[in-house]
Amino acid sequence: MTLSFFDQFMSPSFLGIPLMALALTLPWILFPTPSARWLNNRLLTLQGWFINRFTQQLLLPLNLAGHKWALILTSLMLFLISLNMLGLLPYTFTPTTQLSLNMGLAVPLWLATVIIGLRNQPTIALGHLLPEGTPTPLIPVLIIIETISLFIRPLALGVRLTANLTAGHLLIQLIATAAFVLLPLMPTVAILTAGLLFLLTLLEVAVAMIQAYVFVLLLSLYLQENV
Repeated sequence: MTLSFFDQFMSPSFLGIPLMALALTLPWILFPTPSARWLNNRLLTLQGWFINRFTQQLLLPLNLAGHKWALILTSLMLFLISLNMLGLLPYTFTPTTQLSLNMGLAVPLWLATVIIGLRNQPTIALGHLLPEGTPTPLIPVLIIIETISLFIRPLALGVRLTANLTAGHLLIQLIATAAFVLLPLMPTVAILTAGLLFLLTLLEVAVAMIQAYVFVLLLSLYLQENV
């Protein structure tokens, strides 16, 4: 039976039981467990260096009030990178290609930044809806536009991550199918197509890491406006 290219994005199930929770839980098993020894192995040392550097760069523009978010933002970054990278393996499912999951991550965190801004500094938070020096006739229009742009932020976060990963997976499947079909007909073209597939896979590895970083970076920028 011929399968659709979009069947790879269907939520997996076994005997009618959804396996989405399992797909979200298993990546955490791959992380090395920190030990109580004075000297760690190379993997733990590399992991600690990466987390420290990322946290330092992420919290650089934030004041001390925003440093409370270091743990959740770093954990989210590692979680998204793991899901995106594991989804590039054959016969695997990528949960971050589901818009519902990405919106479930984006909306609560964005809403938390807005609520923090309204609670701690309501005047400044509401002042973002009206730029300084706006002509009087444009004030109602600009308030509406800025309010709409504020509510579009979580949608943009979720759609950006979903669209980039979905497009990459579709391109990989299309080119792999073309290489498989062309192999008995035109071997030379099939080999060139396989080389293109290898380069595209390297690009998708970079995209998987960059999109996770962009997701967390934009959340930190939203937090910077409200703390």
